[in-house]
Amino acid sequence: MTQKKRIILVEDEEDIAALIKLQAELSGYKLHVEVDGINGYRAIEREKPDLVILDIMLPGENGLDVCRKIKSNPELKNIPILIVSAKGEELDVVLGLELGADDYVQKPFSPKVLFSRIKAILRRGKEPEKVSKVVKFADFILDIDRYILKKGDKVIPLTLSEFGILRRLVTNRGKVLTRNQLLDDINNDDSFIVDRNIDVHIASLRKKLGPTFDWIETVRGVGYRFREEPGAE
Repeated sequence: MTQKKRIILVEDEEDIAALIKLQAELSGYKLHVEVDGINGYRAIEREKPDLVILDIMLPGENGLDVCRKIKSNPELKNIPILIVSAKGEELDVVLGLELGADDYVQKPFSPKVLFSRIKAILRRGKEPEKVSKVVKFADFILDIDRYILKKGDKVIPLTLSEFGILRRLVTNRGKVLTRNQLLDDINNDDSFIVDRNIDVHIASLRKKLGPTFDWIETVRGVGYRFREEPGAE
């Protein structure tokens, strides 16, 4: 019998916690709830769950501090974190992602959407950690070593900055990346001289990838996410 995945939810709003707990049971997960950051971190240390759901505004210790402590603890740093946030917390969400959180969902949210995101995060976690030299999506092939993007037999010309952004997005498919994360990745490569306006590069990439499917999703106030394949769950 397959063991249920264990999730710790740190959320002080009782109605939201109850809603998430119900959906967890329906989706086949085992969920434990803590209502403040201090006890939440202690439970995470003790239980070492498969995934953590963190509210940002928490009594005792806020979600960002908990996220920072998880990612700085060698025994916990590989536990995926999903942030749930209110609309006014967008800047905090950006910081949470840059601290190492895997994704976020904005309140109010659909419990089914939340657990769809959780399923995607856990699925990514099971994949072997390797950097593929060639990444395929739909009819496209991104050759990382040769700095080439092809659609079928046609080479799609990219600037070095566009290639760097696309490489980071594609190799983190399904994960929200902030503008700073994309800039940091590009600026770590000495061969790139990058215009700091990420949005201009994203607009150019969308045009070059074509109108058939909007591969690059804008996550308002936060950054960008490379979508799953068309028709994927």
